[in-house]
Amino acid sequence: MLEEEKAPKVRMGDIAKAAGISRQALYLHFPTRAELLVATARFLDEVNGADAKFASCSEARTGRERLDAFIQAWGGYIPEIYGVGHALLAMQDTDEAARAAWEDRMQAVRSGCRSAVEMLDSDGALCSELTAERAVDLLWTLLSVRNWEQLTQACGWSQAEYVREMQALAQRALIRTQS
Repeated sequence: MLEEEKAPKVRMGDIAKAAGISRQALYLHFPTRAELLVATARFLDEVNGADAKFASCSEARTGRERLDAFIQAWGGYIPEIYGVGHALLAMQDTDEAARAAWEDRMQAVRSGCRSAVEMLDSDGALCSELTAERAVDLLWTLLSVRNWEQLTQACGWSQAEYVREMQALAQRALIRTQS
């Protein structure tokens, strides 16, 4: 329902009807539309096994390995959540609940970026021209769903090309060059 073109107009009543329950029952579980959308996004993470996909990132021995693993995991996960993500992105300018749901999930991505950057920094591999916070900002922006969408949907990159190029670009931007 959220992935359809009419998503910005979907109301709680529409969702309840599609689920075969009353609006009251829906509101008992989700007092606000924002809570429902956040729960939906998190449910997709659970159904798609997001935790398992990102677990390998924490097994990395170096910051560079962690950076590559995170980009591989997140870049591979975007297509799985793209439908709902695209809908939330389209709705966020006019729908506070959609904005809250999208922010919730993107802060989780930012946390993954932060972990990779912190490991690079602790290895002494972070580019000396960047603070850790600036590096997190850059990586988070580089890995945005809108950038993925532009490169894979508009430019026709394959998923493998996207991941490979993002890994290379992130390494060039974030990792200290050997002198």
